[in-house]
Amino acid sequence: MKARRLLIAPVLLLVVALACTDRTPTSVPAAPAPDASLIGGLLGATGLLKCSNLPYASSTATIGAAGGSISAGPHSLVIPPRALTAPTAITMTAPTGLGVNAVKFQPEGLQFAVPAVLSMSYANCSLLGKILPKRIAYTNDNLTILSYLLSLDNLLSKRVTGKVNHFSAYVVAW
Repeated sequence: MKARRLLIAPVLLLVVALACTDRTPTSVPAAPAPDASLIGGLLGATGLLKCSNLPYASSTATIGAAGGSISAGPHSLVIPPRALTAPTAITMTAPTGLGVNAVKFQPEGLQFAVPAVLSMSYANCSLLGKILPKRIAYTNDNLTILSYLLSLDNLLSKRVTGKVNHFSAYVVAW
């Protein structure tokens, strides 16, 4: 009986002490900010994949109803049969100095009866390019994303492929 009283006293003291303590936090500790040096500031605000500059490349080919292909640098466009009704001079340009992998086509606005297939390399792009799924973005001249193409990312070949219905400017995005 005496041992029980000796045990109850410290337990009661602990309960009273806990009841009197204000356990409401005055502030929530902030989560640590990610160290940008770990990814090298690779996340652009636009969603475009940051890449080292490739050399400028441009090529022109006349493609007709039988279809054909054209490439500029590591990027290529395959135009299937019946996508064009008449022979058309097509120019594909891979500009440099933008910090992204981009392609532009002429004549701008050219429409295809059957979608063409654009394949763009991202082998020269940031670490982020190796882990996040990529897609091809349709952009304006200021590299503002207007829409995304339905794209397939091949991590092994470091290429992203999408269907193009018309000519404009396209960029690799995440």
